[in-house]
Amino acid sequence: MPQLLFDCEKMKYPNTGLFEFCKQLGLALLNNKMADEEMVYYVPAQYTGYFGENATYIKKNSLHKHWMPTYFKPTIWHTTFQTSRYMPSTGRTKKVLTIHDLNCIHEKIHPKQIKRTLKAIQENINRADHVVTISQFVMNDVKTHLHLKDKSASVVLNGCHLEEYPDFNAPAYHPTKPFLFTIGGVNAKKNFHVLPALLVGNDYELIIAGPIFDDNYKQHILMTAQAHGVASRVKIIGAISYPDKYWYLRHCVGFLFPSIAEGFGLPVIEAMNLGKPCFLSDKTSLPEIGGPLSYYFHDFEPTTMQEVFRNGIQDYLKNNPSEAIKAYAAQLSYDNTAKNYLSIYRSLY
Repeated sequence: MPQLLFDCEKMKYPNTGLFEFCKQLGLALLNNKMADEEMVYYVPAQYTGYFGENATYIKKNSLHKHWMPTYFKPTIWHTTFQTSRYMPSTGRTKKVLTIHDLNCIHEKIHPKQIKRTLKAIQENINRADHVVTISQFVMNDVKTHLHLKDKSASVVLNGCHLEEYPDFNAPAYHPTKPFLFTIGGVNAKKNFHVLPALLVGNDYELIIAGPIFDDNYKQHILMTAQAHGVASRVKIIGAISYPDKYWYLRHCVGFLFPSIAEGFGLPVIEAMNLGKPCFLSDKTSLPEIGGPLSYYFHDFEPTTMQEVFRNGIQDYLKNNPSEAIKAYAAQLSYDNTAKNYLSIYRSLY
């Protein structure tokens, strides 16, 4: 019986896109595998049993970064993050590597750090039998900055599964005005500090949700809001629950995502699942993922952003593209993502 090992080591980081990727794809693989295939999950200890009883679990051990026991001999080992050091030592196991992004190229970080990160990814590429990227943009980055050589490679878009809580009405913060919403780890690459400018000349609130990865950057957002005279209407509320997220996406006037470095941009598809107008940066993968029904910031000058936002809201209200937006988002399901990965696994055994 083929054993398909799916690496969930990054589930140690809750409230992140990587956690959601591992959770949703892990569930979809189990639901779409064939009867004669066994799913094996490599998990932090607290997630043993997370995917149910019809699977096998191997607990992550930090020592495995240096030496993976030779009795771990699955047919397929799917490493789900590009710089992971958790890979099998046996040569008989076929290895699939998912590369989510080369954000180090697009962020303002030290050249030595960029070199170090690219070296780690290249080493994993060299060990892999098949390389997957989560968008065509990332594949283009990989081909530009790394070496695939004759390695087999595919683009497999992430899916989206937005858990719905239609009766929930007790969010962590209950806005008192119509509001704009964004979600993501609060750090410089998310570029959230450009958003308070969109509150000038209207009465919207801005709700920013997500774990605070950089408190200095949080203060930068608040100082920018103060400079625009809108500080009382900017709420940075930290990590939130799934019901909270659903409530904010469902009730927001518009979804904002000005990130400068994304391999995919899952929150965009979550917002589109509910037919919301999405206002995105035109950087990295976001035009590919947001498609023709989103609105794009081509620069981050306040007056330019205000014009894009104002025109976009007017267009949305005039043309009512909500159902078309939902239909676009529905194409990206984790069942489809899982089927594509299972096809790759089967091509290797």
